[in-house]
Amino acid sequence: MSDTRDADANRMSAQSYARGDPAGWFEPLYAEAARGRAIVPWDRGTPNPQLAEWLAGRHGSGRTAVVVGCGLGRDSEFVGSLGFTTTAFDLSATAVQGARERHPGSAVRYVVADLFDLPAPWHGAFDLVVESYTVQSLPDPPRGSAIPAVSALVAPGGTLIVIAAAGDLEGPSGPPFPLTRREIDAFAVDGLRAVSVEDLVDEGGTRRWRAEYRRG
Repeated sequence: MSDTRDADANRMSAQSYARGDPAGWFEPLYAEAARGRAIVPWDRGTPNPQLAEWLAGRHGSGRTAVVVGCGLGRDSEFVGSLGFTTTAFDLSATAVQGARERHPGSAVRYVVADLFDLPAPWHGAFDLVVESYTVQSLPDPPRGSAIPAVSALVAPGGTLIVIAAAGDLEGPSGPPFPLTRREIDAFAVDGLRAVSVEDLVDEGGTRRWRAEYRRG
């Protein structure tokens, strides 16, 4: 992370990693932000532009979707607006509560859940799985385990879209931890196949993967 918006996340993530708890910084960050004492750097109020572009013209009526690491709901609400019956989950209870409060009356089902211990009925249950910037927030371990956990959510005939910072070298300091091509390819497991893997450059000059996978 690079600018002043990232200072709180940098500080809390470093403390969490030092404790051996790589995902333990999300709840404190959202809790402090809810009190006006911290900034969630990825909370920019609009859906991820790479996701919005990919979803343009698509319709989800009669289909299910899940958003991994939903935060305050920017991507989840966009997916839901396209007609998908949408579940969105986050490890942080404060983030989930904030998403519900920010979007009163939303049809999106916001749930507190751990990617590494998801409800059994969710496995292979969703026609669309959206993973945007969540896996890249984790060092390895446990990032190597997070990748197949995301892929396991895709239903037969379903689609996974992954958007993440792109990098060529493993083991950088972070977050984010840019995903290598090897890690992007690792999403294609248990019958998932890559439909496209794009290496994009966003408006800020940052490389991003946008990869689409389909099962069956």
